[in-house]
Amino acid sequence: MTSVRVALRATGVVSPQAAGALAYRFFHRPVMRGRVRPAERSAHMFATTETLDVGGKRVVTYRWGDGAEPVLMLHGWQSRGSRFAAFVEELRARGLTPITFDAPGHGDSGGTCTNVLEYAEIARRLQDRYGDFRAVLAHSLGVLGAFQALRSGVRAERVVAVGAVCDMEYLLDRFSSELGLAARVKAELRARADARLLAPESDIWQRFSASYGPESVRVPILVVHDEDDHMALADQGHRLAAAYPDQARLFVTRGLGHSRVLGDPTVVAEVLRFLDAAPRREPAEECAA
Repeated sequence: MTSVRVALRATGVVSPQAAGALAYRFFHRPVMRGRVRPAERSAHMFATTETLDVGGKRVVTYRWGDGAEPVLMLHGWQSRGSRFAAFVEELRARGLTPITFDAPGHGDSGGTCTNVLEYAEIARRLQDRYGDFRAVLAHSLGVLGAFQALRSGVRAERVVAVGAVCDMEYLLDRFSSELGLAARVKAELRARADARLLAPESDIWQRFSASYGPESVRVPILVVHDEDDHMALADQGHRLAAAYPDQARLFVTRGLGHSRVLGDPTVVAEVLRFLDAAPRREPAEECAA
């Protein structure tokens, strides 16, 4: 990112408009694809893989189990579905079917970029295939996608948000701060994002935040956030929990940061306790012969 920062600063001196265009290119496209980590290889290897076509992009999906009692897992920016490997066997032991995917531009999926609307569309397509979700588990940017999915018709009994990005505008502020963008360049970047990122949608910074329209998400929520998360600052987790005061509980950790929190044994155990507290579904009655 150092070379990107230098290029943007140099371009911004000559033309804020050109720098804004360049910044937008990096803002909505991941600069790297997450690879399967050694600790994830076993789970990744034994997943049943399938594909979806979403807006002309090939999306790879992963399933462990027969599809009954599905739990949907949504990864974050420059990440991939295998990051949930620590949950796979534990969920399977409870008779649940973990399901995840690599978003467009991530992992093994096609495309070069993605957005929260694509996350929501993938979630709806997976619901059409497997039915309502016992739970939705999301990390980082995936939390924005999860809440957009829930507001647009995806049904789940419980929601877990780990290392959440709560506010869409936080992404813009964080990106601009990391690259040291001048105010005029940031303004150009924002204008391009307004016009193109989720076009033809409007008012994207409010409407696509996880805290927007809390009346549309009426299920128990567990918010897990690490106080030492330097990617999604702890305030984002606190803001998300505060937006759902009657149904959200905040579980705070320390010393794990943004990535390690997802697979930490203490966090995994807390998430599983939360899911175990959900009432069990009654099996469908069979018709007499």
